[in-house]
Order: sequence, then C-alpha cells, then structure tokens
Amino acid sequence: MNTTPIHLVAGLLLLWTTVANPAVAREAGVIDVRELGAKPDGSDTTPSVRAALEAVRKGEGSKITFGPGRYDFYPDRAFEEYLFVSNNDEGLKRIAFPLKEMDGLEIDGGGATFVFHGYTVPFLISGSSQVKLRNFSVDFSRPFHSEGKVLAITPQHVDLEFTEHYPFEIRNGVLVFTNGKKAKTKATTVTSGEVVYPYGSLLAFDPIKQETAFMAKDRYQVGAGIAAHPIGPNRIRLRIPNISARVGEILVFSPKNRDVPGVIVTDSSGVRLTDITLHHCGGMGVIAQRSADLFYTRLKVTPPSGGHRIISTTADATHFVNCRGRIEMVDCLFEQQKDDPTNVHGLYAKITHIFAPNRFEVSMIHPQQAGVDFIGAGTRLELNDGPSLTEEGFANVKSVERLNKHRTIVEIEGTLPESVTVGDSVADADANTAEVLIRNCVMRGNRARGLLLGSRGKIVIEGNTFHTPGAAILFEGDSRFWFEQAGVRDVVIRGNTFDNCNYGVWGTGTIQVGSGIAEEFRSTSRYNRNIRIENNLFRSFGRVPLLSLYSVDGLTFTGNRLEKTTDYPLPDGQESKLFDVTDSDDVKIEEPSTVSEEAAVGG
Repeated sequence: MNTTPIHLVAGLLLLWTTVANPAVAREAGVIDVRELGAKPDGSDTTPSVRAALEAVRKGEGSKITFGPGRYDFYPDRAFEEYLFVSNNDEGLKRIAFPLKEMDGLEIDGGGATFVFHGYTVPFLISGSSQVKLRNFSVDFSRPFHSEGKVLAITPQHVDLEFTEHYPFEIRNGVLVFTNGKKAKTKATTVTSGEVVYPYGSLLAFDPIKQETAFMAKDRYQVGAGIAAHPIGPNRIRLRIPNISARVGEILVFSPKNRDVPGVIVTDSSGVRLTDITLHHCGGMGVIAQRSADLFYTRLKVTPPSGGHRIISTTADATHFVNCRGRIEMVDCLFEQQKDDPTNVHGLYAKITHIFAPNRFEVSMIHPQQAGVDFIGAGTRLELNDGPSLTEEGFANVKSVERLNKHRTIVEIEGTLPESVTVGDSVADADANTAEVLIRNCVMRGNRARGLLLGSRGKIVIEGNTFHTPGAAILFEGDSRFWFEQAGVRDVVIRGNTFDNCNYGVWGTGTIQVGSGIAEEFRSTSRYNRNIRIENNLFRSFGRVPLLSLYSVDGLTFTGNRLEKTTDYPLPDGQESKLFDVTDSDDVKIEEPSTVSEEAAVGG
C-alpha cells in the first residue's frame, strides 16, 4: 500500500511541474531585490539592481520589487554610457537603473525612497516598450543646486547664510560648493570622494510663499565662480553687484549644467510612471525623446518635506521631444522646479550647405540638441523658412551620412523647392505629433512658465490649476535660437484655474504666443492654429493681458470668468488691457464675466 502523504505528493507534483515547465515560474516571476542583497541601511543598492536586471534578461521574471525604506545608489558600480539627451547636457553618465531593450518590465518600489549619490542618473529607459515604474520617491544625498538665506544686500554685495545641507568652501577667494567630503585623489564626477557642484546662475525665491520672489530676475555670467569671503559660521559675503533679491529671501545657485536628469526615456513606447515623487535631480525630472505613448499618473515633482529645501528639480519637471502616439499627464503636481512644468516640441535642424538640388547639409545648432539624431532614410522632412516659420514643402529622405554630432549630409528623393535656401530649417514631419492630455494637474511656484505646447496632435488641457510667475500656457517654437519645432493645430483649454499668474518676469500674458517669428513676417505667418479657450477661471491682479497672441489662425475665447485680485502689486500702478491679439485671423473673443472671490470659489 502506498502510504506517501497526499500533501507531499502535491508538493512533488508542483516541483516537477515548475522544473519541467519553467515558463510557469517566469510568468509569475517577481524578483525581490532584497533577496539579491539590497538593504535599506545605507549600503550600495546598485549591484543588487544590476543582478535583478540580469535575471529579467534571462527570463527569470518581469517584475522587480523593493520594500519600504531608504535605498542608496552610488556611481562606483553603476552602468556607464555616453548619452545625448535633448535639452540637457550630453556626457558620459553613470546610470543606476539602465533599462535597455526591455519589454514588459515593471519596477514597483513598494513605497521605497531611492537616494542617489554624486552624478548618478537614476533611470534610463532606452529601446524598450511597456515599461512601468511605480510607488517610489527619488532624492539625492546632496542637491546639485545650493540655497542661501539673504542676510543683507547692497548694490555691491550680498551676505548669505547656508545650512549644513549645502556644504561649501572658499578657495582662492572664490565660492565653491562641495559634497562636504575630502578626496584623497583628484576629484571627479564619478568618484565617491569629494564632488564639486559648479553653479551657473542665481535667482531669489520667497520662502513664505514658496515661489520665485516677486519680479525677481535671473543673474547669469557667474559660471567662473563668485568672489567671496567669510563673515561668520556658515556665512559669507558675495562680492557681486545688482542682485535681484531682498533680505529674508532664498538665493538659489543653479547648477551650471543639466547633467543628471531623473528619468530619461529614449526610443521607447508604452512607458507608464505611476505614484512617483521626484524630490530632486540635476536636470529635467522626466525627459522623453523619440518615444511614443507616455502615461504619467500622480507624478509629483516637489521638494522633500522638512522645509530645508525650496527647489525640487533644477530644470523642467517633464519634457517631450519628437514624441508620437499619446502623452497623458493626470493628477500630477509640478512645483518649485527651476524651469517649466512641461515642454512638448519637435526639433529643427538648420540647412548649412546645399551641394546639389537633392543633397544638402543640416546642422544641430543648439548645443543641447547636438547628437540627438532625428533624420534617417525614409524620414519625411518638413521644410521651413527660418525667419517666418512658414512651410516651404516636404521631402522624403533617401540616405543620410552622419559627419559628427552636429552635422549630417542628407540626400532626398526629388529636389528641394527653389525657395529653400541656406539658413532655412528642416524637421521630422511625422514626429512631434502626439495627442496630449493634461488633466487635473497643479503647477505652481516654479521658475518661468507653465505649459509650453508645440505638438501637432490634438491637445486637451483641462481641470488644471496654474500659479506660475510667467505665462501659464505658452505657444513657442523657433528656428533661430532654441530650434524647437512647434506650431499647434488643435488645442482645447477648458475648465482650468489660472491663479494670479505673471507675478514674475517670464511672460506677456496668461496665455501667450512666444514663437520666434521675425516681426516683419508676423502679419503673414500663421504658425499656431485652432485654439479654443473655454470655461476657465482667471484670477488676475492685472499686470499683463489674459491673452497675448500673434500669428494665430483660428482662436475662440468663450465662457470664461475673471476674478480681479490685489494679491500682488502692479509694478507700474496701472492695470493692463485684457487682450493683446495682433496679426491673426478668425479670432473670436467673448468678454469674460466678472465674478467675486466667493463666486469663484463656489463655482
């Protein structure tokens, strides 16, 4: 008689099934980094993540999990790659999570806090599809920027006090920010010894309102360092004239470069970021280029709690370059970052030499676009006049020869239109076409503007709250300075609250066109088209118009409400007109109804 217990038989059967059919284990495969040595104790988590990613590549699982606690990441054992990242700075990067050519991967932080040290890029998603990141926060052990409290100020100097969060030294009479450690050998950006944090500009923030100081201006030309001498413990006097700041405000030293974005998405599709908080990074929060179908839900860009830091990320919260498919940002918070909440645009390359009617050279002019290739065999090019941004035709690319990160020789089928000359620009006609939805997001307290919109796909902006020191929504694009392709075709802006925007120096209207069209061509160029602004609340202290537009074809402004406030002073003592619309066609503006504060809140 067989007396083997039935539970033992069942266990042996399960073991045999798993061994005989490893696909069963892979389908349910969850890789816990804690089982690979990761510990929330300050030790380096990077090797455990590399082991987990290798297990995914071997088919041992498709989901990587963490648990609650703080996990630290150091550059010493991180993956390394030279990256060209649009609107950030190129370079050899150390990357903690190199998600390259991975499909269907999910990383669930389980509420963990990821803290990165030195010049470590947290995430690279490259050549991948259907990647999900969720349930964690990102911060750095030492911010890339520095913050000093203004103690006194004169036209010639400013006195500052720093906390222990921003270690510094005065070397050869110049202020130098460090990570507070001494290096045994020459310091570099990839060692765990001393790290130096160069700065490139200064800007004052209001610590009470947690926003840029009223009408504060950036101070540039400080990249070589500022002369300083100590005046007390953690206190210095900067010998720099005409700083736009007041006593009690926080003077922010922005990093010289955008070297360390938080999440880089390149040549990927189906990327979902959910319940992620970015407290800091040394560049843009999330930058996506040449990608499609990007969904960000409850993504927060915000400083950590505790009040010791007023800045979150040191550049845009999010950014999209030459993206297709669909972009969605829902229930997100973007606050106190050092640039815009988002910018959606394409790229222009400049025609710098025409060898033959079907062969010419193009160059990437802006240094932060060099190396970001977007032209290949089969690309359909849009041809544009440089100064006016008017469309001159299209061309299909037959072949390309990349000379270097700046220049590419292009051969097309057929010939260029006769109107195309050196100095004109080209763009990928089929990129920068994503449908965009931005819903129920809050944007406040950051430097500069709100949403920079340039996608050629349908754009819906609804249910958001804007409190920005410049224009809340800006339609930009140019091929003379930033070389960012824009020119919207179908935009709906509805049900939003514009709360006292333009308390700073970065805008001429709450909703504004800032496209780089030479003034002599604005009467004929119609770069932006079909904009509908409906049922929004504008809370305005009246410094600039609600609309400041030119070279638009098709705009309606209907069903909107206006609440006049006194929350900020009028610099010139006079309220502006409500609308400033010139050189445009088919514009229909309905005067907004005026409401009281009580009615605005109730509505």
